[in-house]
Amino acid sequence: MAVQEKPRADIGVFGGSGFYSLLPNVEEIALETPYGAPSDSIFLAELEGKRVAFLPRHGRHHTIPPHKINFRANVWAMKELGVRYLISPCAVGSLQTHIKPSHFVICDQYIDRTRGRSDTFYEGPVVHHVSPADPYCPHLRRLAIDVIREQGITVHEAGAMVVIQGPRFSTKAESKWFTQSGWDVVGMTQYPEAYLALEQEIAVVNISLVTDYDSGLVALGEVPPVNASEVLAVFSQNAERIKSVALELIRRIPLDLDSPCHHALHYAAVHA
Repeated sequence: MAVQEKPRADIGVFGGSGFYSLLPNVEEIALETPYGAPSDSIFLAELEGKRVAFLPRHGRHHTIPPHKINFRANVWAMKELGVRYLISPCAVGSLQTHIKPSHFVICDQYIDRTRGRSDTFYEGPVVHHVSPADPYCPHLRRLAIDVIREQGITVHEAGAMVVIQGPRFSTKAESKWFTQSGWDVVGMTQYPEAYLALEQEIAVVNISLVTDYDSGLVALGEVPPVNASEVLAVFSQNAERIKSVALELIRRIPLDLDSPCHHALHYAAVHA
């Protein structure tokens, strides 16, 4: 009796059907993890000899709000498949006037303003303190910047994202605080997703898709208010553009790329 080959992937993408619908021979698989079920099935495909795993972090019909995402299960599932490189796009609001709607930001830092999220795999008796001083892979960030720029999209090469709990947005006072702190964009999903990937020694890159100016900039009188139709128009435009960016980035990632993220557990263990 033939032994069924274990599913595997080289590169993971946290994104919806817009990504994998462009590829042939997509295989849908369900995975269970020690942390429960991921947000949805995982969709496996091949692109130019690379195995790619797509997982919609909010579910395929966007039914899971940010504060209910099972981040540990999602990241564990990617690791179980053998993923070493992870592309993590997300929609964000801008906190600075020079970062305009429709721009992309390749964040290099985050600030955690969430609460109560399960944000580590190391809950004892094995203890690790994995440093997130540089939470994103510098090599993947450089590749992403090059791809985005080549596609004619305005890209900011670095930025700090403040991650809020969701599903509510910020008050004007909170948003003004974020802006005056010098932070660049605001989102709801990069923490603990990026940190958990680092604990699993997966190299991760965030691509932040700016949909609108956050309310603090409006309150400060620095930008005019936006309406829902404008936000949806930018969101749709970004959703189309990130597909081609992600697929080209997958083509460019060398599978022998060694990232500092792949060594995140070195010196992180605490020994009695």
